[in-house]
Amino acid sequence: MTNLPSAVVRISRTVWRDGVALETSERASPAETAIAIVYDGGTEAVMMASPQDVEDFAIGFSLTEGIIGAPEEIESLEIVEHADAGLEARMWLKRGLGERLGRRRRNLAGPTGCGLCGIDSLEQAVKPARRVEAERTFSASEIHEALEALSRAQALNHATRAVHAAGFFRPETGLIAVREDVGRHNALDKLAGALARAGEGTEDGFVVLTSRVSVEMIQKAAVVGVGLVVAVSAPTALGVRMADEAGITLAAIARSDGFEVFTHHHRIIAAEPEKLAAGGAGQ
Repeated sequence: MTNLPSAVVRISRTVWRDGVALETSERASPAETAIAIVYDGGTEAVMMASPQDVEDFAIGFSLTEGIIGAPEEIESLEIVEHADAGLEARMWLKRGLGERLGRRRRNLAGPTGCGLCGIDSLEQAVKPARRVEAERTFSASEIHEALEALSRAQALNHATRAVHAAGFFRPETGLIAVREDVGRHNALDKLAGALARAGEGTEDGFVVLTSRVSVEMIQKAAVVGVGLVVAVSAPTALGVRMADEAGITLAAIARSDGFEVFTHHHRIIAAEPEKLAAGGAGQ
């Protein structure tokens, strides 16, 4: 496989404070490149993204866009670098999938994190999300633990302060995976790909996001199969409606001292189940 570009670039800058230029030095900045998603020789999408975890991105995008139902439906995957032009994720699908793709092919070409550019109908933009089956409950303390774990794991953001992250947290084992990208949709796609490649079940954990929760983030989370999405930022009104329809518990505006729950409140409890049981036994 080609050696991919670094995810961090050093750029020159001049620091000003109180109207005075103090110094000229370098700052770490996240790299951003065009990544073409190619199936059976045809380009399906071109997205601006961070040039790391590209295989995860390709597989996750394929899953959340409904191109494939499982990673095994991709017969081969190759990442090809085109000098200064960007990267190609070239995939060949199992027989029959290519024909289905041809009937629904559309091109995406847009700015960073643009998850809806190029769709050919309004119905595609607000298509119903998959209904989730996960019904595990989680405590408020577990949500705060996940937020702290995600913050510690954001290596690229610690270096640049300019990228989003998506993580998957399971209370028994902690943060299972985290992926970062200049685009919030891309970070979630990368996480979806990483979990699928590792064969991780998702019904016993939840997704944690550093970004706002818009409708397409819920649509992607529904494909991942989690019953709970936790986000640092606020949701959009359509994101809330989609979460409600998908059966997803949405907790957002999450901080160290609390969070707000917008849909399906039953999955969040005040204390861990064993502590509740112990308290009830003593009464």
